[in-house]
Amino acid sequence: MSKILAFTSGPNDWQALLANPAKHWRSTYSARTSAYCWEAVDGFPPEVAQALSQSDSPLLAGITPVLAVPEFKVPLPGWARASQNDFFVLARSAAGPVSIMVEGKVNESFGPTLHRWIGQDSPGRQERLRFLMRLLGLRSQPQGAIRYQLLHRAASAIITGEQYRAAAAVFVVHSFSEALVGWPDYQAFARLFGVDAMQGKVQRLGGRSLIPLFGVWVVGDQSFLAKLTA
Repeated sequence: MSKILAFTSGPNDWQALLANPAKHWRSTYSARTSAYCWEAVDGFPPEVAQALSQSDSPLLAGITPVLAVPEFKVPLPGWARASQNDFFVLARSAAGPVSIMVEGKVNESFGPTLHRWIGQDSPGRQERLRFLMRLLGLRSQPQGAIRYQLLHRAASAIITGEQYRAAAAVFVVHSFSEALVGWPDYQAFARLFGVDAMQGKVQRLGGRSLIPLFGVWVVGDQSFLAKLTA
């Protein structure tokens, strides 16, 4: 049974779930920073809770978390590698279940641009791109320096939302970067849906995704950057 959950007793339990535990588990890196931040609260971190509570969408009214799963893998067609999300939050609002995918960032990039990722002209990658576009409701292939990671992370929220018959899906970028590394990339991603991104504001990303998709860039508490293991 591959879907049995292992519950955490603290931030350090997240390390073993990483693709590269030795490399990615360091202070000032997003994996450790996010673990300490989310384990420190009963519910959403304050900045995430504030952003979600200020949404004017009835689909997100009264939203509360039910459970969270670190390093949550979502299989995608056309290529072997799954989308390994920093963590998945199953939440509930007045409208029903809500699927939330969270991408923590400090100074890490969002990886290769879509142009570079698709440049190998792999049939599998072309199949995956068509799948992502259909999920996200994009009618034409994104142009410019769009980061591939942003596409499949947002799609992961929708895929998992469908499995839980969710009323909505939310893609959260939880940034602990003092220099807001990656913010222009998120802005470019939001523009694919005709949205002018605003920090801390939950925004509907288009109207053609398979279930309603929202996105938000949240600035995290930077006191968690220097957290060390006990």
